[in-house]
Amino acid sequence: MNNPNPSGLSAVAFATLLLTAFMMGANHVAARIAFNHGLDVVTAVTVRSVVTACVVALILWHQKVAFQVLSGQRKYLGAVGLLIAVQSVCLYSAVARLPVALALLAFNTYPLTTALWARLLYGHRPERAVLVAMPVMMLGLALALDVMGAASGLGAARHWGEIGAGVGFALTASATFGLALVLTQHGTVGVDGRLRTFTSMATVGVLAGALALTQGGFQWPQAVPGWWGLAMLTFLYGTAFTIMFTVLPRLGVVGNSAIMNVEPICALVLAWVLLGQAIAPMQLVGAAVVVATVMWMGLRKP
Repeated sequence: MNNPNPSGLSAVAFATLLLTAFMMGANHVAARIAFNHGLDVVTAVTVRSVVTACVVALILWHQKVAFQVLSGQRKYLGAVGLLIAVQSVCLYSAVARLPVALALLAFNTYPLTTALWARLLYGHRPERAVLVAMPVMMLGLALALDVMGAASGLGAARHWGEIGAGVGFALTASATFGLALVLTQHGTVGVDGRLRTFTSMATVGVLAGALALTQGGFQWPQAVPGWWGLAMLTFLYGTAFTIMFTVLPRLGVVGNSAIMNVEPICALVLAWVLLGQAIAPMQLVGAAVVVATVMWMGLRKP
C-alpha cells in the first residue's frame, strides 16, 4: 500500500506523531490555565517530572530493562538532567508570561542552538541546511513576536517591556535544550532511551522539588480550574513521553520526528479556544514560517 505522507511513515505512525504533538501542545495550555489560578512554575515542573519518572520506572521494571550505565556516562546523564531541569523551568516560565504558541515558537529555535553548541564544543561544522534555515527562522520568529510592536500598537519599547522576560525564558530554554541534545548525542551513546528518560525526569523532579523547598515550599492552585490544569498537564506530558519511548520505537519512528514540530500550531488553536489568546495575522505568518522551516530541516534527506 502506498504511503500518503511525505515522510514515508505509516498512517498509524503519522497519526501517533500528530497525537503526541497535540498532547505536548495541550500540556502547555493546561499549564497556563494552572498558572492563572495560583500554581507556580517550580511546583508544576516537580509534579510533572516526578509522576513521569514513576511511570517510566514502571515501564523499565515491566520490560526488564537493565539499569546499566558506564562510569563515563554518569556525569553526562547528570549534566543532561540538570539542563533539562533548567529548560523545563524556563519554558514554563515563558508559557506563564507569553501567549502559549509564541513561547513554544521561540523555544522551537533549538535546532539552531543545537548546531551552535555542536560547533562550539565539538567543532562540528553546521550543515548547509542549518545555515540556510537560520535567517529564515529568525525572520519568522521576528514576525511572530512582533518585535517592533506594530501589531500590538504599543511600539517596540512598551511591547518588549511586556514580552521581554518571557522571550528571554523561551530562548534560554532553547539554548539549554540544545546543549542537552548535544551532550546526549556525544556522552550517552548506548544508554537505553527509556533509562535516559528516567534519569532525566528523576533528576528534574529532585532539583525542582529542592528549589521549591528553598523558596518557601510548593505553591498549589487556589481554584478548581488550577487543579484541573495541574492534573491535565501532568497526564498529557507523562502520556506523551510514554508514547515517545514505548510506542513510537515499535512503529519505526524516533521521538523527535519533524512532525512533532506542529506542537506550536496545536497550542495556538487550543490557546485560542480555551484561553482566548489570539495573535495578529502577521504573527500567524511568522509562526507558519518558523514551523515550516523546522519541519523542512527535519524532513530533508541527509
